[in-house]
Amino acid sequence: MEIRIINKSDNALPKYESSGAAGMDIRCNLSAPVRLAPMERKLIPTGLYMELPEGYEAQIRPRSGLALKRGLTVLNTPGTIDADYRGEIGVILVNLSNEEQIIEPAERIAQMVIARVEQAEIKEVDILNETERGAGGFGSSGTK
Repeated sequence: MEIRIINKSDNALPKYESSGAAGMDIRCNLSAPVRLAPMERKLIPTGLYMELPEGYEAQIRPRSGLALKRGLTVLNTPGTIDADYRGEIGVILVNLSNEEQIIEPAERIAQMVIARVEQAEIKEVDILNETERGAGGFGSSGTK
């Protein structure tokens, strides 16, 4: 599959870092470092604009190393980029640590996974088919 991207940053295009990787690393497009205080969130620009094929989405997800080591994560995980969106890709980062974190220019801040999607036809009904679980909610299927 081909994905067309306009890159207005000085960074390389997103790429898979290994042959088995599901996501491509996304770098920030900053002219100077950005500070994130504890519990602060900011929209971080990437300088990337993309054209996805119809029937696909791009999911923006956290990088596990940033989450574990620095407490930085993507706030609306996964963030969805629709096939008809043509604006700049931005990443909402939040600092969940107890210390200020600094995002450096060109730092890898997220990963992007391309996924197939379908649009559903919604049909209003009066009853739903019964299942063994029924209306059991959170934790109702047990712990083992």
